[in-house]
Amino acid sequence: MKRYKQLTGGLRYQIYGLKQAGLNQTEIANRIGIDKGTVSREFKRNKGKRGWRPKQAQSLRDERYGARINGKRFSSDDWEEVERLIEEDLSPEQAANRLELEGVLKISHEIIYQHIYADKRSGGDLHRHLRSQKPHRKRCASGQERRGMIKNRVSIDKRPEIVAQKTRMGDWEGDTVIGKNHKGGLVTLAERKSRYVLAGHIRSKHAEGVTAVTTRLLKPHKEKCHTITFDNGKEFAEHEKMAAELKVDIYFAHPYHSWERGLNENSNGLLRQYFPKGMELVDLTEEQVQEAVERINHRPRKVLGFRTPHEVFFGVEIRYTKQPLAVALRT
Repeated sequence: MKRYKQLTGGLRYQIYGLKQAGLNQTEIANRIGIDKGTVSREFKRNKGKRGWRPKQAQSLRDERYGARINGKRFSSDDWEEVERLIEEDLSPEQAANRLELEGVLKISHEIIYQHIYADKRSGGDLHRHLRSQKPHRKRCASGQERRGMIKNRVSIDKRPEIVAQKTRMGDWEGDTVIGKNHKGGLVTLAERKSRYVLAGHIRSKHAEGVTAVTTRLLKPHKEKCHTITFDNGKEFAEHEKMAAELKVDIYFAHPYHSWERGLNENSNGLLRQYFPKGMELVDLTEEQVQEAVERINHRPRKVLGFRTPHEVFFGVEIRYTKQPLAVALRT
């Protein structure tokens, strides 16, 4: 008889792979060297609404373990204090920090969340005092993309090296700027060599609208479109449609690596001079947007030798001073 073995996240993924391959519980147990009863208990104990899945199973296990540890650490009087503050509509973070400030108790807000959701599963109503009433709470996954992967996305790792060199015209970075309360926004594009900016108004972040505006902005410059590098927002889910219409290669930066689109981020900051963060953008007119873009594109840049993005992008020279000749210094 095989000894009981505590399952780890890695073993759970192995079990999942073998299960998908059609092996039964006994065969799975023999393959990874554990007792078949362990596999049976795992499937029964850590099953969700859509069946047994390794990631969810590990989360359920961690939650039970945390509750068990926390139950030993905190007394019923401690939890009474916590619950009193939650019932006064303090958030778990506010409750935890207030208790520590008053020297009553040191507890993390994450542990309070676990307690609240354990109470909910037992039929309690502490969760009704939370501001966000969601059926499932998202768990932290530091450094990982939690918005879902965009279908058929191509990583920036596969982007041609010439794009990083900024020596050719036609490599763009793309993003969206969203107004206060998620009302309205802008699609923004920045050309890497010239720093030339394009922007268009959108009423929401839906992929269909973002695709239409992006295509409209770039179509007049199709001959100067080699690549676009987007961030990982789902508003760019129709990237394949854009690529087909513009005959351009599209790449995606790594999640939470905004510096990989540093020029675009900087351009968005310049636009914020005209459309501040506290401003709703739903009622913007296209004329207002293009006026701001025009000002930015005709602003001399140190990185361009104090030429403007407009001059570099179109290969022209524009005189910005009224004096036809330099004025001699008076002595």
